[in-house]
Amino acid sequence: MVHVGELHTETLINPVFMSVKTGVPCKWTTDSKRFILDNFDIIQDCPARIYNVAPVLCPPSWLHECYSSEFSHRIEVVVGPAQWGTCIYTVFNIAYSHALACWNNNVAAVGPTLQDITILDALTGSQTAVISGHTACIISLTYSSDGTFLVSGSDDKTIKLWDVQTGGVIKTLCGHTDRVHSVSISADNTMIASASRDRTICLWNIKTGNHHIIERYRDYANNTTFSPVNSQLLSLSGSGTVQQWNINGCKIGSSVPGDYIVFSQDGTQFVSWKEKTVTIRNTGSRATTKKFNLASKAHYCCFSPNGRFIAAATFHVIYLWDITSSDPCLIQTFIGHSGSVTSLVFSSPYSLISASIDKSIKFWQISALPVDPGTPSTESTSLTSAQVKSVSLQARDGLAFSIDLVGVLKTWDILTGCCKESCETQIERVEHADIQLIGDRLIIVWKEMLQREINVWEAKKGKLQTISIPHVHIQGLRIIGDGSRVLLLDKSTIEVWDIWTGRSLYWEWLKRDDGNFNTLRWSSIEEPVYFDTFRMDDSKVLIHLGSSVQGWDFGTPGTTPIQFSKTSSGGPHLNLIDKDGPVKIEDGITGKEIFQLHGKYAEPSAMQWDGQYLIAGYELGEVLILNFGDVLS
Repeated sequence: MVHVGELHTETLINPVFMSVKTGVPCKWTTDSKRFILDNFDIIQDCPARIYNVAPVLCPPSWLHECYSSEFSHRIEVVVGPAQWGTCIYTVFNIAYSHALACWNNNVAAVGPTLQDITILDALTGSQTAVISGHTACIISLTYSSDGTFLVSGSDDKTIKLWDVQTGGVIKTLCGHTDRVHSVSISADNTMIASASRDRTICLWNIKTGNHHIIERYRDYANNTTFSPVNSQLLSLSGSGTVQQWNINGCKIGSSVPGDYIVFSQDGTQFVSWKEKTVTIRNTGSRATTKKFNLASKAHYCCFSPNGRFIAAATFHVIYLWDITSSDPCLIQTFIGHSGSVTSLVFSSPYSLISASIDKSIKFWQISALPVDPGTPSTESTSLTSAQVKSVSLQARDGLAFSIDLVGVLKTWDILTGCCKESCETQIERVEHADIQLIGDRLIIVWKEMLQREINVWEAKKGKLQTISIPHVHIQGLRIIGDGSRVLLLDKSTIEVWDIWTGRSLYWEWLKRDDGNFNTLRWSSIEEPVYFDTFRMDDSKVLIHLGSSVQGWDFGTPGTTPIQFSKTSSGGPHLNLIDKDGPVKIEDGITGKEIFQLHGKYAEPSAMQWDGQYLIAGYELGEVLILNFGDVLS
């Protein structure tokens, strides 16, 4: 047996995952690969702890059966993942990524407020380089066909060519008079096409730096892209028309409608879509070869390198279509982002990378992979559940609750891990929710995305109340007391609302440790404001204000809330650190990290615990319940 801590990084990220006998992935190699990718942050940062932390959260697998540790036996996994998730890694950014580009497992990512290009490893998500040079935010990126240089378009009205090896600027191209929306490189790496907010499409000679305008639109020039195999070019106007060009800037045929354009890797097809309809056209004749519809308006789209798949993003969900047949079929849905997807790119025929306004970049595994015929497949080709958005833990009743994005409510037995009941509610696109069992009454309060109202639902009676609130975005909801009141947490206030009458009972400005009001400062990074995941009984809550924690006891209706410190709350001696990135559990006395919840989780807010039991929501509609009883004792 070889200890993971003794392996070099090259061995970890480039293993031989093939069975010598069959030539296809087998169970132990597949498990090993997913184990390394899911736990790469632990392996990279602290490899000596891999046996103490990672095996506990492995789904039933060859690795789970063969490896265990003393710590694993101390934490009881009541219910956990049934299989390896489709999201194999998540990278969190300070600002969300606006554009992605990929070549040979190198991923370039930029944010709409950043002037730097971040280079990531497509296999592990680890950062390998940062490239700087623009004086304003970068809007678009693309690699050359040989991967030797990178081209970027910026809000500073320039286009830059970068040496991938050194990170230095090869050349700066000036000529646009406004933001550069899109850049693309010809297959022979001699020309660059660009689209700008100055309403022009330009062709640039890379060697000389000269350019000429091939089109001047009446509205914005939104996008332009070269064919990966020849000199043909597509351009997209702001009014939704797609035009084909040759390398000399001459039009080829008439325009076709579309809101987005992308070539297949072999250049024989291109996609143009309008609203909910995705249309695949032959590049030569521009005739429609395939057409299919999405549930809502598509925003981004890309072909897989082998031409088998098309990935399309609608809001926060990504759909994968197999287009090899005459009738394209939906084979997979990727659920996990909590905000709109801003970019998509394939890093291999069976792996996809997405960026979102939720400040994350996710790396997805496509499950349509060849498997060892002698081994049952553990991958699923379709998903039946949506992302878990809210959970509630009620250990005194032996129950936990979860509700997902599309309103499916599940009741879990925290002793056995079994789902006791599942039902549909009236919830759609939930942003925040809370669930409480008060006596024999199961109450749910929730807020839907972009709505200025809180909804109240009781299992036996249905929808009871709609409460109008002054906020489009909030930080959390909590049912308190006897179930008659709900707390609403905003960025600067905490408010109490009567569930049955819809009246506002109380509100209070939140103050930081320095005594100043916790107002939103647009000139700097926002201070995080959220409910603590530790759930207390009755009317007590803990609120995080940046680096400080405030305790509030709302007592009985009509009384003034009392503040208290976290140390006097009677909570456990374990702290849950749920900032961006892996959720960590620390010893509250020593500050030492003792456990880490890595990978596959919908978002840290979809988590609660009472010091002994912990419940966390998964991207695929599952939940994780852990019992820390032996650790506490």
